[in-house]
Order: sequence, then structure tokens, then C-alpha cells
Amino acid sequence: MPKVDRMTRVNELIKRELANLMTTSGFFPTGILVSVTEVNTSTDLRNATVMVSFLGGKASTREEAMHEIELRRVDWQHQLATTLGFKHTPVLTFKVDRRIAAGDRVLELLEKEESSRGGNDTK
Repeated sequence: MPKVDRMTRVNELIKRELANLMTTSGFFPTGILVSVTEVNTSTDLRNATVMVSFLGGKASTREEAMHEIELRRVDWQHQLATTLGFKHTPVLTFKVDRRIAAGDRVLELLEKEESSRGGNDTK
């Protein structure tokens, strides 16, 4: 079994706790699904970049959800400090993770190409 380093464990702990805080704090934007996809914490635990992904909804709804996340950032940092008990709780910076949307777009284009060919494969 591969050895998991300290920063990987820290990132996963923060990711899991943030996802839990989002669900327990009543953060449910209408019509979209919000997911914490990745956390990258600096080695000194002073800063953490949190990647969030949105599935569904309009662009304006996703922007409102991101604004709401920014408003709750300090409260969530405080709750993380209480829950995790780190010597230093990182300052959270939230960024939109567009990788899932890009992957969905690629799949959509592949399906469109396949349907335009009529599903005939020449093997």
C-alpha cells in the first residue's frame, strides 16, 4: 500500500470537512449541485486553495453561489479551526474548477459526432 504523505491527508481532511459544512450550514443553491473537488494547502498551513465545481443551473446562479461561498468563507474557516484543531488554520481561497464542465463538453461533442455518423463503426 502506498504511503500517503501529510499534505495529502491535510488536503483530504479539509475537503471532507468543507463539504460537510456546506451541507450542514444550509448552503443549498437552487437548481445547482456544488462540489468541493480539490484542496491544495501550502506546506506551512497558512493558505489553502479550494476548487469548487458547479453542475447545472444558469451562469448567474453559479455566480451567486460563488458569492455566497465567499461570504461564508470566514465562518467556515473558524469552524474548520474548531473541528480540525490545527495549530494554524489556513486562509481559504475559493476558485471555480472548470475541469468537470470541460469534460462534459468533450463527452457531448463525442456523442454528437457519434450520432451524426449514425452509430456505424467501421471495424
